Amino acid sequence: MAHIQTESEWQEEMSAKIVEFVRHELYMELRYLKLALSQLQLQSDPDLRAFATDGAYLYVAPEWLIGIFEKNAQYLGRAYLHTVLHCIFSHLWIGGNRDRKTWHLACDIAVEYTIDQMQAECTKRILSWTRKQMYDRLKEQKQGISAAVIYRMIENEELEQKILLQKEFYTDDHCYWPKKEDGQAKQEQAVRNQNQWNKIARQTKMEQEMRGGETTDGEDLFLAQAAAEKSRRSYKDFLQRFSVLREEIGVDPEEFDLNYYTYGLKLYGNMPLMEPLESREVKKIREFVIAIDTSYSTSGTLVEQFLKETFSILTQKNSFFAQSKIRVIQCDNQIRSDVELKSERDIAALMQEFTFAGGGSTDFRPVFSYINDLIERGELKNLGGLLYFTDGRGVYPKIRPEYQTAFLFLEDYDNAAVPPWAIRLKLEPEEFAGMP
Repeated sequence: MAHIQTESEWQEEMSAKIVEFVRHELYMELRYLKLALSQLQLQSDPDLRAFATDGAYLYVAPEWLIGIFEKNAQYLGRAYLHTVLHCIFSHLWIGGNRDRKTWHLACDIAVEYTIDQMQAECTKRILSWTRKQMYDRLKEQKQGISAAVIYRMIENEELEQKILLQKEFYTDDHCYWPKKEDGQAKQEQAVRNQNQWNKIARQTKMEQEMRGGETTDGEDLFLAQAAAEKSRRSYKDFLQRFSVLREEIGVDPEEFDLNYYTYGLKLYGNMPLMEPLESREVKKIREFVIAIDTSYSTSGTLVEQFLKETFSILTQKNSFFAQSKIRVIQCDNQIRSDVELKSERDIAALMQEFTFAGGGSTDFRPVFSYINDLIERGELKNLGGLLYFTDGRGVYPKIRPEYQTAFLFLEDYDNAAVPPWAIRLKLEPEEFAGMP
C-alpha cells in the first residue's frame, strides 16, 4: 500500500523547496557566497517564528516559512542571508563575557548594515528613520564597523533606546547560539562549527577577490568584517589553544627496543619486529611569561581582570601542568619588575605596584633579551610561550625567538610593524568586564 503523505510531511517538503529557492535567488546576485549559502542543513522546529542556527543547522518552523513565503518571499531571502552572515562573521562564537542581549543586538545591527550596504536587488528595503540614524552613527566610526565596535557604541544606551533598536533590527532567533552553560559535547561541537565557518569565510573572501573588477561599498564592508571577525576569537579559546597540552602517538626513544627491531631484520630479512608504539606526552608549556607594557595608558582594573582570567585558564585542570610557573614582567623600555604568580592573591598585591605612564613608546627587545638570559641561566627550563600585553607602538625584535610569542592588543595596531613570526590577537575589553 502506497504511503499517504501527511500534512506535516508536505510542509517539510515545501520548506526544503522554499529554502532551495531562497538560496538560488541569493546566489544569482551574490555568487561569491555560494559555499556559505549552501552550508546549513535544514532542521524543523515548529516553535520558531524566524530562522535560527547553531552554525551547523538552519532551524525553521515549516508552517511559518510557508506562510511568510506566500506573503513576502523577498523577506525570506534577506532573513536567510542575515543568518548566514552571522556565521561568516563568527558572531555565534566570539561573544565572550559581554552582556548577551546587547551582544546579540550589536550582531544584528552589524549584519543588517552590511546587507543594506550591499544593495542587492533581492534584499533591498526602505530605510526607516531609526535605521538611518543608526547608520549615520556607524559611518562616523573611525575603528571600522564590526559587532564589537557596535557593542561599545550601544552598551550604555538607555533601556528604551535598546528596545527600539531590538524591534528595528530583529531578524532571526539566536536561541541556538552557544551558551557558557552548555555541556562539553555542545562546546566541542561549537568549536568544530566555528572552525568550519572560518574556512568558509576564507574561501568566500578568496572567491570575492578572484572576481576582479570594482567592488561595491557593501562588498568592501563584507570583506572587512569577514577578515576582522575571523581574527577575533574569545581570549579563553585562544589561550587554551596557545597552552595546549596534548599527547602524540609516536616512538619514545627511551622506550624503543632497538635489539628487538634489528633481530627481526636479521631473522626475516625485511621485516623488523616492533612492540606497540609507546605514547609520548608532548609538554608544550610548563612555564609562561606575561609581559605588561606599562608605557601603555590603560585601566589598571582591566589589566587586573586580564591577569585573573589568564591565571584562571592556565591553572585549570587538564589545561596546564600541576606545577606551573607563571611570571609577570612589567616593562616599558626596560625591565621594571619580574614576579611569579602562585595564586590569585598574588595578582592583587602585584597590581598595587603597577604604574601606567601612558603616552610613550616602548622597546620590546629588552623583554626578549631578559627571557633569553633566564633560559641560559636555567631559570626557565621549559618555556613554551610569551604573552605581550601592549598597544603595539614600539621597537620589535628582528630575530624570531625559540618560543612562541603572542602580542595582545586592546586597540587597532599597525599590522605591518608586527614581525611575521609573532602571533597577534586583538582583545575586546568587554571579555574581561564583570569579572570578580
